[in-house]
Amino acid sequence: MNIGLVLLIVLVVGLVWGLINGLIITKLHVPPFIATLGTQTIIYGISLVISDAQPIGGFQKIYTSLINGRIGDVKGFYLPYLLFVAIVFGILFWFIYNKTRHGKYMYAIGGNEVAAEVSGVNTTKTLIGIYVTAGLMYALAGYLLAAKSGGASASMGQGYELEAIAGCTIGGVSTTGGIGTVPGILVGVLVFELLKIILQFLGVNPYYNYVVQGLVIVLAVSLDIRKYIAKK
Repeated sequence: MNIGLVLLIVLVVGLVWGLINGLIITKLHVPPFIATLGTQTIIYGISLVISDAQPIGGFQKIYTSLINGRIGDVKGFYLPYLLFVAIVFGILFWFIYNKTRHGKYMYAIGGNEVAAEVSGVNTTKTLIGIYVTAGLMYALAGYLLAAKSGGASASMGQGYELEAIAGCTIGGVSTTGGIGTVPGILVGVLVFELLKIILQFLGVNPYYNYVVQGLVIVLAVSLDIRKYIAKK
């Protein structure tokens, strides 16, 4: 299939699941963690059924080469296209969070949803918008990851939610809500990835990455909670 058409289909699927998450959370009042965990499991099951638990490969070269392309290669130094994807979306979300009403509403809901609603924020509409946007970004990430890996399977990306939490907490996002910046998140992700690369170069057993990942999450969240308690 045309890779542009595939991207469109992928984004639509992500949008639909994001909308489902938003409706479950806003209309059924299911806690976000439980709602997204439940739909994650459902999607995993559907993926297993569709793929018959078999990996998928044989992608078109134009798809993998376009995503994995790079600019320059001087003495082993180059800039991959994915870096520019990260920069573009970093700028886009910085603008949304800092320069739009929707971004201010997201911070307000994260800080105190009840207070935001009393202040006149349409929390239902905003939350649905947040989860739809998240669904689109998950879909795009999957599209890029499949090309980067050269194949795909139903289990691809499992555990990435923990890496996302680690990257965000390192970058200064508060688990209590309403605090965090896009540049901070990008730096947090970079630091976390560098940590994994360093462990790899040191010849550390890759399974220890999960140990380090868990320790980073616990440490970052505990420091965040201490700061929150101190402020109160």
